[in-house]
Amino acid sequence: MTATPTPDPFAWSTVRVDGNVIRYRVAGPEDAPPMIHVHGFAISGTYLTPTAALLTDSFRVYVPDLPGFGSSPRPVGSLGIPDLASALRGLMDALGIEQAVLVGNSLGCAIILELIDQAPERVSRAVMVGLAGGPHNQPLGKALVQMARDGIKEPPRMLIVAAPDYLRYGPVRAIKLFTRMTQFPAVERFLSMPVPVMAVIGSEDPLRPPWRRITELMAQIPPQVDIVLFQGAAHAINYTHPRELSHAIRQYVAGEPIRMDAGNPRGIPVLQLLRPE
Repeated sequence: MTATPTPDPFAWSTVRVDGNVIRYRVAGPEDAPPMIHVHGFAISGTYLTPTAALLTDSFRVYVPDLPGFGSSPRPVGSLGIPDLASALRGLMDALGIEQAVLVGNSLGCAIILELIDQAPERVSRAVMVGLAGGPHNQPLGKALVQMARDGIKEPPRMLIVAAPDYLRYGPVRAIKLFTRMTQFPAVERFLSMPVPVMAVIGSEDPLRPPWRRITELMAQIPPQVDIVLFQGAAHAINYTHPRELSHAIRQYVAGEPIRMDAGNPRGIPVLQLLRPE
């Protein structure tokens, strides 16, 4: 099952953070709890909007293009993951958001992990979909092969969304940022996670750790971290399976167990993994 087109509820706006311009999409009731969706590597937030749009009835949803990504102008100099996390926190400051639910994909998960490390009080809950970074994505050549394999698994229309963003970002900057992403200590951050997190794994995601490693980590992660498996999904679940993901996010934010949506009989299996005994 792939993304179903939905009406675009978002309006565009712009803020300036530490001298950089950040363009962002926003929709949902102004008095609703804030939720920020954080895009992945070298891409804009456009591919996140299928899931984000389905949550605008209950949340004030923001989908930014961080500095240098998508429609936001390039910053002066190169921004690493700590810089992007600081930019995200600056966006929250500029919008008057003291605390939010953060939903990330791929590199966006690393940015959220870095923000939690900088200012855990700013994140009420986090949803991390297809977290990339760590030994299973090293060396760089291995990670590039993994990304290429994922490109084959994603639907063709994902390329239509992603290709212009990748071209605009540029190959030199992309390689630098990709190297930083693969070197990010994602596992170490998870093992000391101070806020509730739902980590979403696609069974067909070439960038995920091996199952043996996932089982090992399940025995080590703190109790506030939950792992949810999307059977048959690859890396860009926010784009390919918005109905299943938005349903899981609603349940997670409400503090409920993650269960499949009875109203979506054609959806893929969604399973909350239990820690090994």
